[in-house]
Amino acid sequence: MKLASRTVAGFLTIVVLVMLAGCKSAAPPPPPPPTAPAAEPATASSVPEEQVTEPKTETIMSEEVTTELPEDLEVLNARGYLQDVFFDTDRWDIKPAFREALAKNAAWLQKYPSVQVLIEGHCDERNTREYNVALGDRRANAVRDYLVFLGVAPDRISTRSYGEERPFAMGHNEDAWKLNRRAHFVIIAR
Repeated sequence: MKLASRTVAGFLTIVVLVMLAGCKSAAPPPPPPPTAPAAEPATASSVPEEQVTEPKTETIMSEEVTTELPEDLEVLNARGYLQDVFFDTDRWDIKPAFREALAKNAAWLQKYPSVQVLIEGHCDERNTREYNVALGDRRANAVRDYLVFLGVAPDRISTRSYGEERPFAMGHNEDAWKLNRRAHFVIIAR
């Protein structure tokens, strides 16, 4: 019995010594410094939401460019310069297809730096009024935040939620509901 316990103790001692010898190996070399990414610029749709940081953009426009727009705001809004964003049921995250549309909206807004917009958050008729107002607010703010990320000055964008109060399409089915789940752009100043 004593011999067996001595053998086990000896074996464990050897295992411990081998493990300790392995731990004293040289430390791994430090990682190489990060390299600059390729010259390809990131597009709005290629940046994960977790890595969203505000880009540095300076836009200088001549007075000549801003005079191309109609003076009347109603006419200006009727021309459809800015595309709406549509959402899935109970969601406020911006789908990739609409990130591209928002990039075009941001480019247009940067071309006309005096334009100010209101982003209206809308919902379909399902759920309670309070829920829909909160959801519409989240939708409008998600779009606003994305435009700010793309370089549009935040003081040019205001938001408002209408919930289900101003439907775009009348009806009580998915065809109408999908058109009512939106963030709608209204130009409020030229």
